[in-house]
Amino acid sequence: MREFKTAILQADAILIVTPEYNYSVPGVLKNAIDWASRPYGENAWNAKPVGIMGASIGMLGTARAQYHLRQMFVFLNMLPLNQPEVMIANADEKFDMDGNLKDEKTAQKIRELLQALAAWTKMLKKARM
Repeated sequence: MREFKTAILQADAILIVTPEYNYSVPGVLKNAIDWASRPYGENAWNAKPVGIMGASIGMLGTARAQYHLRQMFVFLNMLPLNQPEVMIANADEKFDMDGNLKDEKTAQKIRELLQALAAWTKMLKKARM
């Protein structure tokens, strides 16, 4: 746990990539987020820039899971990137059997998200100075 929290504290930003389970985030992700926020007063997520993306075989492509994450971020005082949103729907058609992304449009959206997260992180860092 200590190593996990230290890694979060040392990171300039966080990228969370998640599937969607039963209209929300997987339990293990929720537990990891909770563990790093405790004990009270030692929230490793505080003021941390964060990007979100996810993939699902469903048509909504993790929309509900991502919105649940955004709700959690309010209490944790995380600073989520609002756009672009990357919700990869019908993921079974966009990845090959080895898990490699084969859809160029999706790859471009991921690049846009990563570039926007880097810019967001730099902007927030500059604002803190």
